[in-house]
Amino acid sequence: MNHQTVDNRDTALSLDDFVVLRENLREQLLFRREQLRQLSEAATRADAFLDRRTAAQMEVRVKLTASASMVLTDVEAALARMDQGHYGICHLCRRPMAREQLMIVPQARYCGRCQHVREARP
Repeated sequence: MNHQTVDNRDTALSLDDFVVLRENLREQLLFRREQLRQLSEAATRADAFLDRRTAAQMEVRVKLTASASMVLTDVEAALARMDQGHYGICHLCRRPMAREQLMIVPQARYCGRCQHVREARP
């Protein structure tokens, strides 16, 4: 666990914050696993009625599955970082991430500044 104390109050995570964030991540993990299970079942059932499905419905299902898989991977990685004591540290600049950011997106890998730089790249 990351119990590192940081002087800046905007980045310091309390033990209570850490517990809340871990629980949030666990709930997301369960939700995404269930979502992927349901999408898989729906796709299997729909295969029998392939002629009734439209290309748009198939595309939506594929995009939902890809998105849920990506979030699930991010959540699993965040839980692993918690277990390894690296949670809340930006992958690029290695500085502590803002508490507020983690409370909103607990699976975030990058601080706000580094995320902005990554998104600005072509």
